[in-house]
Amino acid sequence: MHRRLISRAFTLVELLVVIGIIGVLMGLLMPALSSARKTANTAVCASNLRQLATGWQMYANAYRRVSAPGRLPTLGAPNGVYGLENGEQYRPRWYELLGAVQGVFACRNPSAIQNDSWTIENNVFLCPAVPDWNNSRNYPYGYNYQFLGNARPQPSAASGGTLFWVNYPVPSSRITATTVMAVDCAGTAAGKPESARAGYYPDGTKDISARGNKGYLVDPPRLTSQSDTADTQQRSAQHRSGPDPRHKGKFNAAFCDGHVELVTPQDIGYTVSPGGVIGVDGNNKMFSGNGQDLDPPPL
Repeated sequence: MHRRLISRAFTLVELLVVIGIIGVLMGLLMPALSSARKTANTAVCASNLRQLATGWQMYANAYRRVSAPGRLPTLGAPNGVYGLENGEQYRPRWYELLGAVQGVFACRNPSAIQNDSWTIENNVFLCPAVPDWNNSRNYPYGYNYQFLGNARPQPSAASGGTLFWVNYPVPSSRITATTVMAVDCAGTAAGKPESARAGYYPDGTKDISARGNKGYLVDPPRLTSQSDTADTQQRSAQHRSGPDPRHKGKFNAAFCDGHVELVTPQDIGYTVSPGGVIGVDGNNKMFSGNGQDLDPPPL
């Protein structure tokens, strides 16, 4: 019996061969598994954006056919506090508004004071390709605010006592179904080459070179000298907000009719310079709301 057990045992050479084969198989499988994971993330991201696009339609139906603004304006006391279904919130951003009409909320305890450091707790609002991008300001999805609803006050009117918004309210009936609503967004880092972009700040730090900075707003492909920009303190081509091709060189774009497409920046009108810089000389026909290459509403 002892001899029979010895004859059935693996030799050291055989064991090393088996380990080598397993190593080779793992080396072959890992890229495939990584690719499958990225594909799954892209699909989940598209599903999340599709739900937000559905929320855009529901918001318009609930609020007299008015498109949701990028962020609600500050109106009187108590200094821009708006009640959402889950509590008071200081100037909710577009994704909070679109989620609220569906009974879905970004966080359990909204803040009634200005606070850019709060993070999003609900994965429905986040992109799984960048799961750490969960800050409410440095957000992974950028909204087409310039054409769909820019509720910032006109600088020239702010000192006159009467406020006029840059482009708000916007009747949703004027918006074509194929208008871009929101995209995977790199924030103001998009105006810099990849080599000059800083890391992401989950605490809401304001850094115009950082990935995701002011990412909850995306500027359209073509800007003018009179255009607003996502970051109001840095209005220049270098600091424009733009899309983030985080899904194998492409990004998800949600449209106002509810569908989502996986596209390149050029597919929806952006120009891209060497080094990955998103320019300001593109075509706005897929953003303008009526299929024409319109200038963004001027300041």
